Amino acid sequence: MAMHSFDTTFETFADDVLDASNEVPVLVDFWASWCGPCKQLMPVLTKLADEYQGGFKLAKVNIDEQQQLAQQFRVRSVPTVKVVKNGQVVDEFLGAQPESQIRALLDKYVVRESDKLMAAALERYNNGDAGARQDMIAIVNSDPHNNNLRLLYVDVLMREKEYDDARTILQSLPPDIRQQPEIAGLLGRLEFLNTASDGPDEASLRARIEADPADCEARYQLSSFYITQARYQDAMDQLLEIMKHDRKYGDDAGRKGILKVFDMLGGRGELVSRYRQKMAALLY
Repeated sequence: MAMHSFDTTFETFADDVLDASNEVPVLVDFWASWCGPCKQLMPVLTKLADEYQGGFKLAKVNIDEQQQLAQQFRVRSVPTVKVVKNGQVVDEFLGAQPESQIRALLDKYVVRESDKLMAAALERYNNGDAGARQDMIAIVNSDPHNNNLRLLYVDVLMREKEYDDARTILQSLPPDIRQQPEIAGLLGRLEFLNTASDGPDEASLRARIEADPADCEARYQLSSFYITQARYQDAMDQLLEIMKHDRKYGDDAGRKGILKVFDMLGGRGELVSRYRQKMAALLY
């Protein structure tokens, strides 16, 4: 039995999983010997359990031998993996998933040593310690699979207005991670911040638009300025105006810009729904 992964049964589940999850998260892998995807997934989970060195535990449940557990957790297909923390199921996924997605899931619940080091370095940075940034780079490089570290450092780069370096880090993430709304939203925000940093002030842009309502460049720069102030509704109003005046401007920058704002807002909510309808009215 590997140190961080083990088989569990109905009789030992309370100790193996529920009690243990008060200390670290426990992944419960429901599998079967006849299941091909199970055979693909289990080595990945076992490898990660060893790599995380106790950051989480992996409990394996053979559903043919432990039907009572499978019924208790309403397992209808395998592989099914459930994340248990503090005695409760807090997350799950079905089927064999890419390793990068499993890492992203784990990093929501597992506190790694590199996370603690980065938190300390960030505190020093916020207190004005000039050497903290160099330490952050070393911490990021020390744990190349911990994408949370990269996102925290990207936030620092954005605060320092080093947008190109921030974009390079985000674009280096695995494709399936890069497509997640949080990352897509950050990439969109970077573009708007970069545009606003080089553009005129709000008064000048408003004057240009008043003189020429079809000045799409001024409207795009103004929308970028609004996003730096989290004025998302004002930003989307300008992007809608770009759509009305010139769909070809910036390769449909008005529509694409609104989609980026949706990503920044998490793709849901009343504001997203309202502006999705407004955009659809212009398109159709």
